[in-house]
Amino acid sequence: MNPTANKSDFKDLTTNLRDLAYSYLEKYSPSKQQLKVYLLKKYLTKIKGSKSKKEVTAIIDEIVLHLEKNKILNDEMYSDSKARMYLRRGYSLNKINQTLRNKGVDNKFITQSINKIKEDQIEPDFVSAVKLCRRRRIGPLRPDANREIFYKKDMGILARGGFSFELSKRVLDLEKGEFLKLIKII
Repeated sequence: MNPTANKSDFKDLTTNLRDLAYSYLEKYSPSKQQLKVYLLKKYLTKIKGSKSKKEVTAIIDEIVLHLEKNKILNDEMYSDSKARMYLRRGYSLNKINQTLRNKGVDNKFITQSINKIKEDQIEPDFVSAVKLCRRRRIGPLRPDANREIFYKKDMGILARGGFSFELSKRVLDLEKGEFLKLIKII
């Protein structure tokens, strides 16, 4: 086995993966875990080299560490921006927590982001539940004749959104006039 050929193969793989990482970062704003998974999938599907999985993950970890050291990749900022975006969309704090965990963000960054949201806004779950009701046209926005019929269905929608039973009941029991005033405020 020729060690110089092996060394050039290592450099080629590293540069290929680094180029893939940069092009992915130009298009998207991923977490560290998302970038690692993307690079590993690209290696297994496109590059198909002769390296073992451990060697490739070591190279990927080195690339991610380099990007993190140069402040191109930052999970704390990623967590903050995604949490705010999900809150604007009407996600509950529980759903934000779970979604960020699924994306591979570290737990300490998630709790920091959620604590920032709690400090900035008064009752963020209630506001998010109202936004979800407005977007899905459920609860107080349903015609009065259909409200009781669809109460359980609306409750299920809010429960799948990560809202507690008490909060869901509070939002669904709002009068239509009150609800419309809340929407204008939000």
